Amino acid sequence: MGVSRKNAGSEGEALELTIESIVAGGDGLARRPDNCVVFVPRTAPGERIEATVTEERRQWKRARLTKVVESSPDRVDPPCPHYERCGGCQLQHIEYGAQLSAKAGIVADAFRRLGGLEPPPVEVTLSPLELGYRNRISLVLRREAEGVTAGFHALDGEGLVDIDACPLAEDPINQVWGALRAAWGDGAAELPRGHELRLTIRTNHEGRVGLAIDGSRGGGHDGIARLVKGIDILDSVWILGDRGAVARHAGSETMPEQLGGYEIPLAGTAFTQVNRAGADIMNGYIVSQCGDVSNRRVVDAYCGFGTRTIALARAGAIVVGIDFDTAAIEAASRLAREAGLGAVFIAARVERRINKEVPADVVILNPPRSGVSPYVTRALLDRPSRRVVYVSCDPATLARDLKRLSSGYRLIGCRAFDLFPQTSHVETIATLSPTW
Repeated sequence: MGVSRKNAGSEGEALELTIESIVAGGDGLARRPDNCVVFVPRTAPGERIEATVTEERRQWKRARLTKVVESSPDRVDPPCPHYERCGGCQLQHIEYGAQLSAKAGIVADAFRRLGGLEPPPVEVTLSPLELGYRNRISLVLRREAEGVTAGFHALDGEGLVDIDACPLAEDPINQVWGALRAAWGDGAAELPRGHELRLTIRTNHEGRVGLAIDGSRGGGHDGIARLVKGIDILDSVWILGDRGAVARHAGSETMPEQLGGYEIPLAGTAFTQVNRAGADIMNGYIVSQCGDVSNRRVVDAYCGFGTRTIALARAGAIVVGIDFDTAAIEAASRLAREAGLGAVFIAARVERRINKEVPADVVILNPPRSGVSPYVTRALLDRPSRRVVYVSCDPATLARDLKRLSSGYRLIGCRAFDLFPQTSHVETIATLSPTW
């Protein structure tokens, strides 16, 4: 696993490397004799490569792959023609089974290095689909003097990669994306004004599509109604205002979506898991980790639209759902009323409410990528609950939070779910019980 230097350490230095593993973010890692590590995108474990240093710090370097000297048996041809330049995916060049192994390693490394924990062997549940699984993508449209570019940020951070389709997206999204590009006119004149727009395209269980536009400046909204009228499966266009709220719309105000057997109204960039089939499998596992909840008190923190909360109520739990998204909480409360269930939903920041809701028999945590606030971990330590099920989309912040909880809880289960094939992202479920 060596490194031979051809020049002194500096940007532009040519290196010969052997890749040891895939790390968080999807880069391959090689280690120099002086213990300095080198991160190289688009590589696979076991490969011998040549690379050129593009960034240097005291203890690590980042390099660009220039040649694969000895290829890994897990290397495959990426399915996307834009993969060489596009920064949207990180692992398309690696066979899917090897992607799962890499993600198990990423989770285990975060637990050991950042959490000081020795996890059990990490099982990664595969996605039902390796491609065509995303029900939502976000692209950037940039207007320049030479024309319009619309797509994803480039791998090297230099500009945008113009794309006409994404193989990770469900078919209706790509259909609408192609139709939009054909219909938005010179300079994308049919879209709202603004040098740079963020376009989020989402599709529901019926294949209907909505478009959310962020970054609009100074009007230019007349064309969105024409787009809805001219593109058959485009039902809604939402213009976002402050903090992502829908400021105006064309077509339907909301778009129905089926989650956990319930219909919820979506608008704008409202959060749902992008891999609906994978999310159903994961949610079933989360509920199973709660154990027998009949007549038990359950707190579902960061509950979103509350479909899992309602499933727990149906199983006999005395359940409270908490989320800061007022629209999601209103929809969840309506679903509970219509089902004749007594689930309680509270619109609040979890860190401000959790003290009033613990201890409980079970606490589910499903925070954003940044993890939970120290106020939340402190509340769980001060008022211990019988079980904590922590759902995380970032192994690093999960490991950090488990370290904070380690004085009062022990890890009794860990499983990962690949909701994001072809990327380095992974969902991880950690199940904890108190040490008393």
